[in-house]
Amino acid sequence: MSTTEVSPARPAAASGTGPAPARRPCTFEQSNRRLKWAMLTPALLFVGLMIVFPLVYTIDLSLTDAFGAVNAGKGYVGVQNFTDALGDTRRFWPAAQRTLVFTLGAVILETVLGLALAMLMRKPFRGMRWVRTVLIIPLLTTPVAIGILWLLILDPTNGIANHLLAGIGLPRQEFLGSVSQSLPTLMLIDVWQWTPMMTLLLLLAGLTTLPEEPEEAARVDGANAWQRFRHIVLPMLGPTLATALVLRAVDALKTFDILYATKGAGGGSDFEVETLNVYAYGLTFDYQEYGLAAAVLVLFTLFIIGVVVLLRRRGGRKTA
Repeated sequence: MSTTEVSPARPAAASGTGPAPARRPCTFEQSNRRLKWAMLTPALLFVGLMIVFPLVYTIDLSLTDAFGAVNAGKGYVGVQNFTDALGDTRRFWPAAQRTLVFTLGAVILETVLGLALAMLMRKPFRGMRWVRTVLIIPLLTTPVAIGILWLLILDPTNGIANHLLAGIGLPRQEFLGSVSQSLPTLMLIDVWQWTPMMTLLLLLAGLTTLPEEPEEAARVDGANAWQRFRHIVLPMLGPTLATALVLRAVDALKTFDILYATKGAGGGSDFEVETLNVYAYGLTFDYQEYGLAAAVLVLFTLFIIGVVVLLRRRGGRKTA
């Protein structure tokens, strides 16, 4: 009697005749990630286009001899505009120096005063909400309006500032009417406007988030207020302070409206407050030298990037 052997079942051939493997269901995290990028992509494309196109157009314009009209014929001159700008010791380099002096002076004063006010407001006190409300008033006012306001206050003849100085026996000052006093005066106006922002940044994003235990331990060990601030509070506040410095420095470098509102085209009769922003504006709208103005703006952008990199490196080294 013969027996028939039954061969075991073989797996389906790899030719695709068998059933397709089941796909894994999409997890909630994967769906959420895809939805996030789907929502962000249009905004990222728009922002990228708004950044890339003006930058590329400015660089292209800086390599031409564009003059007189934007739609006029222009030819490429290579780096000639950059050479002319860097060789201009009458307007470009003094404007660059004023830009740096204005930024350093204003940002240092705003940081010191802002940190001092933030330390004073660190602990709750009666009327704290009103003080914060008063602090943000300069931030809510447009720079042009601030410029006009201070023009009236500092008027050499009828301004209230000189009346107050005369009342306490001090000589009258020219302020914005003086070649030598205009830049320091505008620096103080900038300090008046932007110190509250530094205060709120350091207070709300820095001091209120610091742990109290290290300072309490130092107080128990006998450290005075200055020692606690110098060795405990300031190092812990380092990252916030570095971020605030970078943000304010970049904004101060780009200051234009208040300078133009108070001193007009050219930054005054002797270019006494002409920064790189004001200089580029004058080249564009007063002299219609579009190629040279674009080259100045490219150099100014590189200057800002260099300042930011320097501040970030120094800030990272101090907080390391």
